[in-house]
Amino acid sequence: MTETPAETPADSHSTHGYIHRKDDYLKRLSRIEGQARGLQRMVSDEKYCIDILTQVSAMTKALESVALGLLEEHLAHCVVEAARSGGPEADIKVKEASDAIARLVRS
Repeated sequence: MTETPAETPADSHSTHGYIHRKDDYLKRLSRIEGQARGLQRMVSDEKYCIDILTQVSAMTKALESVALGLLEEHLAHCVVEAARSGGPEADIKVKEASDAIARLVRS
């Protein structure tokens, strides 16, 4: 008999809402990773501070875009499915989404 690890709320569904766009998210995150390396090079090469700040802003917007896409997928899939099922799971998913929105707004 094998033991299964404890399930966390994020693991409670076999698939997550973003799975159908996983490759798109991975491509976008790879581009962002490249932007981060470019920023490191700019600082290393002592580029003009405003040019670096411009690139930081572009990278921030790219990350925000990924975050908003994932949030939209979470609301459309995870929250909607939990709401259909009802019970405490629905409350948990709504609270998770609300907390995620609050973190995005504060950042």
